[in-house]
Amino acid sequence: MWNVIFKHVRRKRVRRRKPRRTSVKSRTHFLEYKERARALVLGRIEHVNALYKFSYGTVVIRNTVSRWGSCSSKHNLNFNYKIVLLPTHLADYIIVHELCHLGQFNHSAKFWALVALADPDYVAHRAELKKIHSGTLLK
Repeated sequence: MWNVIFKHVRRKRVRRRKPRRTSVKSRTHFLEYKERARALVLGRIEHVNALYKFSYGTVVIRNTVSRWGSCSSKHNLNFNYKIVLLPTHLADYIIVHELCHLGQFNHSAKFWALVALADPDYVAHRAELKKIHSGTLLK
């Protein structure tokens, strides 16, 4: 009987993503800059968080393809290691942006008001970062 009822229900085929192959050069580049990026991010988070006083979990430095940073629902902060290659004001913008997600886990007006407390010129920094992102730094 059940086979008649579910006759037209088909299982979806799930495509698995192939792991990204990294070259030896890119791996050594990541390892070379990872600790410098961690030191930069931790120092700036400590400085900026004096204003916000948010609690956060772990801070992870990754070799991501399309993001400068992210914030998880568990309050973990993730950053791309290439943040250390950016000008200081752009690195600060990324750090402030992800830190503010601890207060507002969205991009609402309240979120941008939080960002503006530490980075009043965030609109210009965001535009500059988009120009760099469309270039080759993250690729």
